[in-house]
Amino acid sequence: MARIWDAPARYAKWLEVEIAVVEARARRGEIPADALARIKAKARVEAERIDEIEARVKHDVIAFLENLEEAIGEDSRHVHVGMTSSDVLDTSVALQLQEASTILLRDLERLREVLRRLALREKDTVMVGRTHGVHAEITTFGLKIAVWYAETERNLERLRRAKEVVRVGKLSGAVGTYAHLDPALEAEVCRALGLEPAPVSTQILQRDRHAEYLTTLAIIGASLEKFATEIRNLQRTEILEVEEPFGEGQKGSSAMPHKRNPVGCEQICGLARLLRTNALASMDNIALWHERDISHSSVERVILPDSTILLDYLLQRMNSILEELHVYPERMRENIERSYGLVFSERVLLALGEKGLSRQRAYELTQRCAMRAWRERRSFEAILSEDQEVTAVLGPEGLGACFDPAWPLRHVDQIFRRLGLLG
Repeated sequence: MARIWDAPARYAKWLEVEIAVVEARARRGEIPADALARIKAKARVEAERIDEIEARVKHDVIAFLENLEEAIGEDSRHVHVGMTSSDVLDTSVALQLQEASTILLRDLERLREVLRRLALREKDTVMVGRTHGVHAEITTFGLKIAVWYAETERNLERLRRAKEVVRVGKLSGAVGTYAHLDPALEAEVCRALGLEPAPVSTQILQRDRHAEYLTTLAIIGASLEKFATEIRNLQRTEILEVEEPFGEGQKGSSAMPHKRNPVGCEQICGLARLLRTNALASMDNIALWHERDISHSSVERVILPDSTILLDYLLQRMNSILEELHVYPERMRENIERSYGLVFSERVLLALGEKGLSRQRAYELTQRCAMRAWRERRSFEAILSEDQEVTAVLGPEGLGACFDPAWPLRHVDQIFRRLGLLG
């Protein structure tokens, strides 16, 4: 990913755009065929030489063209005719973003596959679900992962769409009027480069496209942060239901030898913030003066490489964590018992309603017994069985049915089939 954005690769893309324009003009009879052959044979640029010239001229594209003229000679008069710097810059950035997106899509597809395998493996691994950080009802670890799988599917679709949004080039000149080039030539060059011509532009491609792209990367980063945050919470000593990999010889703390800290997930959570910051900067780039200024240009030289490189890293980091994630089913069952069976309170509430009690009265009875279970640290089922009003309505058999651990999970397979995870 980093090589897509380094100086030699950037200048190579500029040259690719310039040569594509020269070839198109030659096909139209605007450049002699022998001149085209000489240009293609001699055309080359050197990053160090461009930087040396730029130090003098203070303009990167002019420095590039001067270096190209040094290589081509007299035929350089056929290069960059009717074009402005942004014709080269914006079109070449579109090519770089296509390459970067291909890598990110591959990373996401791998993440989806890792999540698919993990969800299926843990489909029936029973654990407590939590809302507000408090025990709620029974779920499975596989179902939790299935939620992440579905979100990753959406992120794949988002990135595919965003890749198309920035798959656009332009050769419309200084203010977008094609004063010195033909729109048909622009379309021909863009097709040769695998791009679509912008239907309308100023001197630049409009930056809502790049903002949409970087916002998509930020959303993907936020999803990774969400996954990492959950792993961090489940790794707390008091919970310890999952744990990120801890390698042989790894140290968790300089002071406390017992520590196994979720540092990988913490890195993901921290670095995801940079993706959001860069997305915000890309939105600030949308509003430029008149047909353009260059306040966006310096920003993009940072945020486009940084966001694509960073997300590539985060995706690979998350894939590594999930592939070796430690899952502790026994601890999950222990934690279910820590709330004395209160995870079945809704089933008791509904059962009382099914027997004719008003919802409000059924809620009061259930909550009264639930609060006793917390206070007395005793089995919720046992306390319900001692409550004469409850047993008068449900009876021992009806009460026992409320505590069937399979009841909350009877539709898990259906959910997995809906996601395409089960045949």
